[in-house]
Amino acid sequence: MRTNEGSTDRGRAEKALLGYLLLVLVAAVASAHGVGGRDQGFLTSAAGFAPGPFFYLGAKHMVTGYDHLLFLAGVIFFLYRFRDVATYVTLFAIGHSLTLLGGVLGGLNVDAYVIDASIGLSVSYKALENLGAFKTLGIEIDSRKAVFVFGLFHGLGLATKLQDLALSQDGLVGNMLAFNAGVELGQIAALSAILLAFNLWRSSGRFLRYAAVGNWLLLTAGFVLAGLQITGYVTS
Repeated sequence: MRTNEGSTDRGRAEKALLGYLLLVLVAAVASAHGVGGRDQGFLTSAAGFAPGPFFYLGAKHMVTGYDHLLFLAGVIFFLYRFRDVATYVTLFAIGHSLTLLGGVLGGLNVDAYVIDASIGLSVSYKALENLGAFKTLGIEIDSRKAVFVFGLFHGLGLATKLQDLALSQDGLVGNMLAFNAGVELGQIAALSAILLAFNLWRSSGRFLRYAAVGNWLLLTAGFVLAGLQITGYVTS
């Protein structure tokens, strides 16, 4: 009886994770990593050093930034050791921080549609790598360098959103540092939840059986995100 109950619980965990991936796919198409609503209103009107609210908004952005979460889910999909997870996530965080701060504080400007399309493609790239597509083609890619480079794209994508809000220069440096710190905290929180889900899935004993399905979902999500942005670029 205990064995059956354990199998049932693992099966539910597995279905829950696949359901989560489907939910994230839909949510990614719907909202990606834009800044809107009350958050946009606050950022537009804020003047002076306000580290608390900016820290909170940074954390909220990462927790609800479905494009980032999709990419990070792909990055840690087949990582089992904490040291490996920490290495890859740190590389992503460094890249993300450099272009987020450089874009807002340094005035680095790029087309939002183009950079967001590249973010979508980063999700698809990681899914293809997990599916072994590049090895099949005889293409060797340094995964760590790729994660760092895509971190640069992700940070620049958020920077374009903040640049559109014409943030006040009063206290901007401190506010952006607080915002970035919030992003990193939010990333840790989101990754903890994703890792927990992956561990439950792996303990079911059927992780490898359905791993390809999960990565095909990631691949689809990435192409959908990129396609929407390319369409926006062409029609704008």
